[in-house]
Amino acid sequence: MHRLIKRGLMFGNLIEVASPVLVERYNRALKHLTGKTTALSDFHIDISGFSPEIGDELNDHLYLNQGGCNRQFILLTTEQKTAPLLNAQFSTSRGILKQFITENEPQLFALTARDCVAGDLVNSVFSVTEPARLFDIRKVSVEADTTEGTLRDADKLAEMVDIFKGDEDAWFDDVLIADMISVAKRTGDVTRNPVRLKHMEFQQDTFWTAHFGGVYLFRDLDHPAAIAAGDKAALGDLPIKHVFDFRDRNQIAKFFDYNDLVEPIVKARGIDASAILRQKMDFIVVDAAQDAGVDLSNATRRDIRSLARNNADRLPEEFHALQRLVNWAENEGPWPRITSDHPAYFYTLRAADTPHKDLVNMVLSELAPKDIRQLFICHKEAFYRAYAGWSDTKRSYVADFLDREYQADKAGARAALFGHDAPMEEPKPQTPRDDMIARVGPWGAVRR
Repeated sequence: MHRLIKRGLMFGNLIEVASPVLVERYNRALKHLTGKTTALSDFHIDISGFSPEIGDELNDHLYLNQGGCNRQFILLTTEQKTAPLLNAQFSTSRGILKQFITENEPQLFALTARDCVAGDLVNSVFSVTEPARLFDIRKVSVEADTTEGTLRDADKLAEMVDIFKGDEDAWFDDVLIADMISVAKRTGDVTRNPVRLKHMEFQQDTFWTAHFGGVYLFRDLDHPAAIAAGDKAALGDLPIKHVFDFRDRNQIAKFFDYNDLVEPIVKARGIDASAILRQKMDFIVVDAAQDAGVDLSNATRRDIRSLARNNADRLPEEFHALQRLVNWAENEGPWPRITSDHPAYFYTLRAADTPHKDLVNMVLSELAPKDIRQLFICHKEAFYRAYAGWSDTKRSYVADFLDREYQADKAGARAALFGHDAPMEEPKPQTPRDDMIARVGPWGAVRR
């Protein structure tokens, strides 16, 4: 993984913790949450405060996420909102943490000036020992306070202030007054400078979890379903009508179609569909070259295209199907029929503009794993697993490509691939080719 780390493709954008003051605060929070401490004098943390260096030191990379269900977090600075979430067990966790920090940024900034904030993402369940328990997860709430209990004391002081103001005999209550003075020394004047975090609760109906080999739950759709990355039989009986795994390509295609979750790349507006498809073809060539033992060191796009021309008869069917689709899009070639059981089918899709587009692109990245760029962008955990099994020459090519083509303009690359902004132009009349897509789908109607 050293190539990825060196290029910032792994453990990138982490927050460095090097000052003795911050290390001491982190240790207080770590002791408070887990009973453990670190002997390291400097390390890096993600959005949740997890440090891979401390994970190595403790030989426990789930030290802030025991059981993988109720993630704990340590906030030393509001700058953590820009950091990634490592070892994610649920696809929603980073978004929840980022929104919590953003919505409470002024309060958290004030609190972290003196102490760190520690807390939990509290699920509706405390463990997911069996797959059916995933369906008990309905909400996630955020609970947080400083290690010194500033917020708890502030609430306590506010209650005492209310009593003092509302009880006519409170002026003579020496114990109440003494308690107020004692607590105020720790909290400051809560009447003038109230520091309270918003109570935040998040509905959890649709998400991905790393548990049980990877499971996608889509529960808030007209046609709900669960999709397993592994064998669906291993999940046992689940309280949902439809359960698929990646071998159920036709059923997954129907699920996408029934819920209007995907669109063909060739139909998407405002993107260069041919360029995206050609890049996917290059990735398929790279994968085939790895299997053939071809050295890809320092290979350019021209080298990849030359390799494809010289070995066209040995390339997999995915390549040839995408080539026919590009020929149709660019040269008025014959309409390619790519059914849902074809190995190229999911390479020709992207998520439609729905609230679940990120999760759908995540599923698609696993259904079309040779597209290494989409796999890296949409599903880091699956990418790192796949990377570990590649040949050294493919690792070198992929690391160089992502560093050169993606790192330079992450936002632009994401917008070009997955953005849904309509182009600034007048609507055009529908052509017969557009009408064909609308009537039969991109490659022939999905059988219902």
